[in-house]
Amino acid sequence: MPEFLTLIPPADALRKVLSALPEKRNPAAERIPTEQALGRTLAAPVTAPESLPPFRRTTVDGYAVRAADTFGATLSLPAYLAVVGEIEMGTASSNAVGAGEAVLIHTGGMIPEGADSVVMVEDTQRASGDRLEVYRPTAPGQNVLEAGEDVGSGEIVLQAGQRLRPQEIGGLMALGVLEVEAALPPKAAIISSGNEIVEPGEELRQGEVRDVNSYTLAALIEQAGGESQLMGIIPDELDDLAAAIQQAHRETDLIIVTAGSSVSVRDHTAAAFGQLGPPGILVHGLAVRPGRPTILGVAGEIPFCGLPGNPVSALVIADLLMTPLIHHLLGRREPILRPSVVARAAVNLPSESGREEYIPVRLEMDDQGWVAQPVYGRSNLIFSLIRADGLAHIPAHASGVAEGEPVRVRLFE
Repeated sequence: MPEFLTLIPPADALRKVLSALPEKRNPAAERIPTEQALGRTLAAPVTAPESLPPFRRTTVDGYAVRAADTFGATLSLPAYLAVVGEIEMGTASSNAVGAGEAVLIHTGGMIPEGADSVVMVEDTQRASGDRLEVYRPTAPGQNVLEAGEDVGSGEIVLQAGQRLRPQEIGGLMALGVLEVEAALPPKAAIISSGNEIVEPGEELRQGEVRDVNSYTLAALIEQAGGESQLMGIIPDELDDLAAAIQQAHRETDLIIVTAGSSVSVRDHTAAAFGQLGPPGILVHGLAVRPGRPTILGVAGEIPFCGLPGNPVSALVIADLLMTPLIHHLLGRREPILRPSVVARAAVNLPSESGREEYIPVRLEMDDQGWVAQPVYGRSNLIFSLIRADGLAHIPAHASGVAEGEPVRVRLFE
């Protein structure tokens, strides 16, 4: 059984795994309605079938005019124009705007021929009859959206590998794109190992604990855009664990085993992974706390991971490493942007130089800003994460954070 001779930072470990996977992956895809595609990843680019906006339109309520007719207008010396019509919403104007003329128009309305700007209604006053007084000049193009100013017809508006957020859904609907090619969620096998582990619905006997990791990891995988396949609880027997891992290798795109990743006589995860084939185990041991005994590797084109059995360690490391692996398998191109805040440490946060540390903290606010209050608990206490708002990150080069000093807090989603 290998020892922890070389511990590497999580980011380096992730790069090592990604470099062993195909550089470009064309995930299987399905065509789905755009309205059901929130959070999905595009498998093909989307080209605009038309321009947006499709016509010149106003951004304000006012009067469509020729800008030159308003030059020099002031409160004391207004420009006088003749109102020759009104543009109803959803219709085109039958009137062209000539010299000295104006047409009443409402926000979003179509700019009539001859007009090159819109004067806001609050800068005008209707005089007797159809006479309009303009108190402020406009410039050509002012308060006007040109046809195609947002998107041009034939333009690639969304790239393959892009995750669809609410704004992308709205943009596609604005273009009349009712279906998209979405990458199928990669399937992650989750195997929980340990003689003491039982299903959550079972009554506990002395020495037993309920399976936490299968369900927290499944939720995290699905949050990242994947699909989880729970493979059940495997006893601390090498043959049983190896058989489950080999089945997962045949059926899924990513294998995750919790517990058994350390180096005791009951820890068989490394040996079981070693039976899968090349390139094999690439990392065994991370310079991080919690999560030191993590295993990472690739067999064929299938990445695998052995996580610590402690729930906090398993969830923290899975978020650091499994989330980006799911994104890679989906073909996502954009970097992972996680919300974070800078807070002041409420107490001294000691750390060992040379390793990263992630400390559950609760965020409080005082008159100087955010304060990070540590939530104390060992790495097998899942409620230490439930009570926390995020993880204070102490980088490897630091030997801790003194009370009152700034620390970056990685927020939970």
